[in-house]
Amino acid sequence: MYASSSSSDPAPSILRHKPFAFFWFARGFTSIAFQIQGVAVGWQVYALTGSAFYLGLVGLAQFLPMFVLTLAVGHVADRYDRRIVVRLCQIVEGLAAAALAFGSFSGWQTKESILAVVFVAGAARAFEGPTMQALVPGLVPGPLIPRAVAWSASAHQTGTILGPALGGLLYMAGPTAAYATASILFLTASSLVALIRIERTPPNREPVSLQSLFAGIVFIRNQPVILGAISLDLFAVLLGGATALLPVYARDILAAGPWGLGLLRSAPAVGALAMSIFLARHTIEHRIGWIMFGAVVIFGVATIVFALSTSFVLSLGALVVLGAADVISVVIRSSLVQIKTPDEMRGRVSAVNSMFIGTSNQLGEFESGLTAALFGVVPAVLIGGVGTLVVVIIWMRLFPPLLRIDSLKPDAADRFSSLGSGNDKKVLAENKQTRC
Repeated sequence: MYASSSSSDPAPSILRHKPFAFFWFARGFTSIAFQIQGVAVGWQVYALTGSAFYLGLVGLAQFLPMFVLTLAVGHVADRYDRRIVVRLCQIVEGLAAAALAFGSFSGWQTKESILAVVFVAGAARAFEGPTMQALVPGLVPGPLIPRAVAWSASAHQTGTILGPALGGLLYMAGPTAAYATASILFLTASSLVALIRIERTPPNREPVSLQSLFAGIVFIRNQPVILGAISLDLFAVLLGGATALLPVYARDILAAGPWGLGLLRSAPAVGALAMSIFLARHTIEHRIGWIMFGAVVIFGVATIVFALSTSFVLSLGALVVLGAADVISVVIRSSLVQIKTPDEMRGRVSAVNSMFIGTSNQLGEFESGLTAALFGVVPAVLIGGVGTLVVVIIWMRLFPPLLRIDSLKPDAADRFSSLGSGNDKKVLAENKQTRC
């Protein structure tokens, strides 16, 4: 089940496991490519329309495929070789970026054509994200899963740092250069995934049923700790996310150009990368619930500071803190999901988890664009930051088991979550019958 690397390797770097190393670099390349493309799309759409609402539509175009395809994504990830699924998705994303490059080069690019291509790339990303999450536990031994999740986050954040800055530089040479570079990186990542060699039990391909389709949703619904963690992230980031409005801040509020936009988009990832590297080397041992809620509070406060700032340096600092706080929630939530979910269900559970993440990110961008159009850019971000703090207070009362959870160790997490539901054993037994 695990990668062929020795599970007893005491080396401090988890990258000693070759399958995970290939995965880490592939994830980094896709993150860089996605961010380069995001900077180019955001700047080009705003240049074409001058509208914050259309920036929100870009986020909506990425979210809709994820929302519509969630149940199908989970089944594909559980029924087919996850490496092949990831490779095909990255190829489609590479071709989509190439289409954007060709459209810009030939001069027929419009806001409608950009949204259409982004929608197609969003569909591929809808399959790629959950499948990559479900792939991680098979690359390392079980005790290393929290560290693997943190390292995976570091790959993503490394890409999120380098990608926007590189995207801003490339866009100065024109959108064609940015899109073409993203295309090459997506295809390179696909080649790296092809090098991953792991031992995995052939997936069960029993006929699809309604029970098996909804098994992931049922599993999460009956795990109060997991449900509380992912729903907290959903509403906090949905309200507090301001990424879609960064082009407006860069051009109209902070008086920065494409390079400044790249730095602003990179800033959250700087904090997130530093925190993910720290968590990869120093696993959180105790008071997991309190730490997670505290991190979301810091996220909300940093959002408020960014909303009110007119200083480029202060804005960068607020985004760095925001990113560092956010990654704590990401690592805790992802570790809980992977540790508590059987491998044959990880695709479906990861798909539902990714839908929550996508809702908070892409739909959050649409929400930011809509509220900015209604109330103005600064009030929209400010409202989001205050709303995040309100969500924390409500969730502490709705999910007390999440607040009290102490450890990420598998046995401790299972034991504590059972306090929130006396029917867990029954639910797990039902899930065994619905897995496919």
